[in-house]
Amino acid sequence: MQAIILAAGMGSRLKSLTQYNTKCMVKVNGVGLIDRMMSQLDNLGLEKIIVVVGYRGQQLIDYIEDLGISTKVEYVDNPVYDKTNNIYSLALAKDYMLEDDTLLLESDLIFEDSVLQKLVDDPRDTLAVVDKYESWMDGTVVKLNESDDIVQFIPGKKFDFKDADEVFKTVNIYKFGKEFSVTHYVPFLDAYQSALGLNEYYEAVLGMITMLDESTIKGMRLDGDLWYEVDDLQDLDIASVLFTPEKEKKGQLLRRRYGGYWRYPKMLDFCYLNHPHFPNQKLLEEIKANVEKLVTSYPSGMTINTLLASKLYDIKQEQIVIGNGASELIKSLMEKIDGKLGFINPSFEEYLKRYQEKEHVVFKPEEEGFRYSADDLIEFFNENAVDGLVICNPDYPTGNYIPKADMIKLLDWAKGKNIRLILDDTFSVYADEEDNLLLDHDVIAEYPNLIIIRSISKAHGVPGLRLGILASSDEKLIVDIKNDVAIWNINSIAECYMQIVGKYKKAYKAAMQTFHETKDEFIGDLQKISGIKVYETQGNFVMVEILYGKLARDITNELLEEYKIFVKDLSHKHMYDKREFISVAIKKPEENKALVAALKTIMGE
Repeated sequence: MQAIILAAGMGSRLKSLTQYNTKCMVKVNGVGLIDRMMSQLDNLGLEKIIVVVGYRGQQLIDYIEDLGISTKVEYVDNPVYDKTNNIYSLALAKDYMLEDDTLLLESDLIFEDSVLQKLVDDPRDTLAVVDKYESWMDGTVVKLNESDDIVQFIPGKKFDFKDADEVFKTVNIYKFGKEFSVTHYVPFLDAYQSALGLNEYYEAVLGMITMLDESTIKGMRLDGDLWYEVDDLQDLDIASVLFTPEKEKKGQLLRRRYGGYWRYPKMLDFCYLNHPHFPNQKLLEEIKANVEKLVTSYPSGMTINTLLASKLYDIKQEQIVIGNGASELIKSLMEKIDGKLGFINPSFEEYLKRYQEKEHVVFKPEEEGFRYSADDLIEFFNENAVDGLVICNPDYPTGNYIPKADMIKLLDWAKGKNIRLILDDTFSVYADEEDNLLLDHDVIAEYPNLIIIRSISKAHGVPGLRLGILASSDEKLIVDIKNDVAIWNINSIAECYMQIVGKYKKAYKAAMQTFHETKDEFIGDLQKISGIKVYETQGNFVMVEILYGKLARDITNELLEEYKIFVKDLSHKHMYDKREFISVAIKKPEENKALVAALKTIMGE
């Protein structure tokens, strides 16, 4: 068996990185794509490796010769690389294909060793490596039958996204049996090139063969094996995270992205919080039906979108402002609030981060699990006077919860002391207590010192829409914040959501009931695992203490590396008793079970 690598392209989308290098010489975590690929092929014991070069061809040849590859390497030059496509590059190497079984690879790929090993070990003669289509993928896709026969090659430009659930993405790694090359591929390649020219893709030939003989080429399905195609700088950035050799660094790099994890294949995100059962499918279908109009239309300005928020929450328009996520409103609020503010630690950090340059005082709960009550806060801040107090209820990451009656007691105390109470009640929608919400027009009217912030993104399960609200009877503050944020601070799709979500109140209530059932089952399963302690929570997340001397960072790193499960290591929260904690979101039952199974294995059960 031999391998052919197509490496003639210019890689112009990588900009300055390919000005003086070929595309495959670009480094991922300090290792060139071609370095990694040649080493992986070298380990297979092949007869030879043929590299088709073009752009900066001699430079690439010299580079490969210095890699110390023991397998024989031969080169084919494509002198018109800038005028042809990869069909011509492969045609230049077609005589090699007539001599032996061939692995065919494109040089801009990065993949785990297991991908090639599975391909070589697979007894089937002619294979295309494929992976279930995901939204981050681009290019040619295929349809398979139950026998893994490829029944259709679909070029990217002809792909109908409505078929996304039915197709597989080609990884651009193939195994061609010698007989297949002799009887099918090379003759069809010659004919196709003669008819349609040199500026085509070699996969088009496979598509033509499939139309005539659908059982000739089979798909080898990947099952969680990592791979990525590096076409541009964003691809390079993602590949650098996926293939980071240091476990701890991978987690750090993922956290610094603050989202966008849909680009990471097969990863389960238990770090960022969401509603696992809402929005329902009908709501999503309603948005999909309007998405073309929404994408091509301007959203309404602040006045209209505030009206939507006012209607949804039954709060006067003059007392509510809508934000591009709660984070936009937190930033604006913290810039406008002055005086000494009180904070709780551990808690959601965004408020303190936005205020830490100003005078503040921090309350640190001393009870087990960082529990605290309204009385604890009143006692502490009676002794440590403040002009305002920031509280999240339920609190993150502890899940601590102050019941509504005690929150009213806290509000009365704050009102009597002329203290602003900034309440983030995002997770209150998940609490067990019925009728617990303070986001109410009567409460807001009675307590002019109260400011409520809620992340609709987290409360409704639509973080991609970036929606949040701030409500207060301090109408001057509301005006100031409205003037501070952009007039078009939410997009048309988010506006549409606000417009229609009120119709789905019953669906939301049902989703919340399902959530509580999911939560109870998940926490019950976690509590059965030895070596951890699970803390009571009233949010859509659980704080877990790691016992027996294990480090939270080791647990999070192993979950990510071995199981592709991303949870939050709480070490950075500076929990002052030096114990080890992680936080995990409550997700759908099948996802929760995957985490429970992984934790059981890690904890030695």
